[in-house]
Amino acid sequence: MDPEQKNNQQSSKSSSRIPQLPQNKWFRIARVFSVYVAVALIIAVVISQISGGLAFDFSSGATEVGISDLVTKIQNNKVTGIVVSGDTITATLVDGTELKALKEAGTNVYEVFERAGIQNLSDKTSIEVKTPFFNGFLGAAIINIFPVIIMVVFFLFLFRSAGRGAGGGMFEMGKSKAQLFNKTTAKVTFKDAAGVAEAKKELEEVVDFLRNPEKYQKLGARIPKGVLLVGPVGTGKTLLARAVANEANVPFYSMAGSEFMEMLVGVGASRVRDLFNQAKQTSPALIFIDEIETIGKKRGRSYMTSQGEQEQTLNQILVEMDGFTPSDNVIVLAATNRPDLLDSALTRPGRFDRQVVLSLPDKEGRREIIDIHLRNKPLEEGVDRNRLAQMTVGFSGADIENMLNEAAIAAASHDKVSIGMEDVSEAITKVKLGRARTGIQSEEDKKMTAYHEAGHALVAKVLPGTDTVNRVSIVSRGLALGFTEINPEEDRSHQTKTDLEHRIAALLGGRAAEQTVYSNSTVGAHNDLDRASQIAHKMVTEFGMSSLGPIAFSYSDPMGNTTFDPTLDSPRISNEMAAQIDQEVKRIIDSAYEIAKDILVRERSVLDAVVEVLMRDETIEKDEFEAIVAQKGL
Repeated sequence: MDPEQKNNQQSSKSSSRIPQLPQNKWFRIARVFSVYVAVALIIAVVISQISGGLAFDFSSGATEVGISDLVTKIQNNKVTGIVVSGDTITATLVDGTELKALKEAGTNVYEVFERAGIQNLSDKTSIEVKTPFFNGFLGAAIINIFPVIIMVVFFLFLFRSAGRGAGGGMFEMGKSKAQLFNKTTAKVTFKDAAGVAEAKKELEEVVDFLRNPEKYQKLGARIPKGVLLVGPVGTGKTLLARAVANEANVPFYSMAGSEFMEMLVGVGASRVRDLFNQAKQTSPALIFIDEIETIGKKRGRSYMTSQGEQEQTLNQILVEMDGFTPSDNVIVLAATNRPDLLDSALTRPGRFDRQVVLSLPDKEGRREIIDIHLRNKPLEEGVDRNRLAQMTVGFSGADIENMLNEAAIAAASHDKVSIGMEDVSEAITKVKLGRARTGIQSEEDKKMTAYHEAGHALVAKVLPGTDTVNRVSIVSRGLALGFTEINPEEDRSHQTKTDLEHRIAALLGGRAAEQTVYSNSTVGAHNDLDRASQIAHKMVTEFGMSSLGPIAFSYSDPMGNTTFDPTLDSPRISNEMAAQIDQEVKRIIDSAYEIAKDILVRERSVLDAVVEVLMRDETIEKDEFEAIVAQKGL
């Protein structure tokens, strides 16, 4: 039997272990019947409690009188018979007329008439007592047992609903919900994952171990029990995990971290045990847990139920990974974009031994990703793929796929047979800023926006070492009234202090243009000011690029995110140092603003020329912007 047939057979065995819900007609009939019986019992109990008893009452035409009137009739020998049903007394007179009276609840009919002065009531008339149905033994039993039945039925339905996703039934709640993939269902290879060359090299060792475990075991080598994929969203962590399973040709159990959690404590741990048992039975195998920070968060002192369930699930994962032996041939892959949240016991050697970091792709990686997603998309001859890679700086693989899909949709909406450069450019801008909006600015507002955006572009063009201006537009998108795309020609690993200062100056070019032309300011620069202030603050507190010296005043997690605000709660700085940090940030901002304003005052004619074209065409591309600037001798 070849490996592929073996894996398919193992897959069918795993599927056969999952119980199916009973679907025969007798089960459905019994379920519907039980519902009707429950409803009928509820109605009967309510009526019994309201009326004090349910009996067959044939006195619907009787005249209702008081007990005293009925006593008078009995004393005058005008009553031939009395029927007592619950708290209702029905008397039949000599002439056949029926009278009905109500007695006090819980009192005996003889006691009622004795208090009224009639002794030996049975000697004066015949008496018949009818016991209501719910006052008898059966009724009392139903009333007492019925709440218990309701609770049992409620929990049965509750357990059944909770366990339906794992195969159905209250006894299936602890079963794993993992999806099983194999070579025939997970048709993903390393060729489908681009822009992550270093990560693929690390995972190739995992693939080789799953294919040839004996080669490593002979040398006493221990392959990592767990591999943690760390990176921003959309960088291909799940895609790489499926590619590993396909390349190794082994069963691949995929499950999200949130699927372990349940409102009942202990279910998550049970699902972990079941998942690892399935993987061991079909070894060599691969377990993939997506968003592992959901169950792998650092354990604390909270006693809330949800915290207890999370900790039990995490503890079970730790136990299962410790229980692996070299002969198990089961490797756990997990993905997260928040490694700072994970418990240290999970990431220590012996569990997740290896961390594979996936970063945003560089220009060459973006080009490879673009080639992959353009396989089934016809392009016009003028589309430059290298240009697209340069225009998509900061895009993840998922962003690029979405961008190219938007470009295909745009081309199809215009009844085109191929995708043009204008379609892709529009899609890139749409992904970054949103769909274009029309008719929301007056002519004067457009002119203000044009000067604002032209100020950004001109300052970025004049300052040395700044990135390239690819597009300037006064078309409103999302919350922005206009935008200026400034992207680097090549990916850079380092940024100097001068580069950051010039970047801040370019961000402040819009506000400087407003002051230069109108001697006034608009609210449109709020996002520019926020980004400029963040860069200046990092220069002082993280990069040591100020007169305060090469000192870091804040911590960062492995993904580069600052963990706290040093001006608020950091024990590393005093109030005096916080004031100095604020002064340094202000000095950097003020200096960059003056640089931007001096450029715009000096090059006012170029600024006006760019605005003139913007008011006419609304959007200026890179080549046209370069031509305008060159025409003015800049």
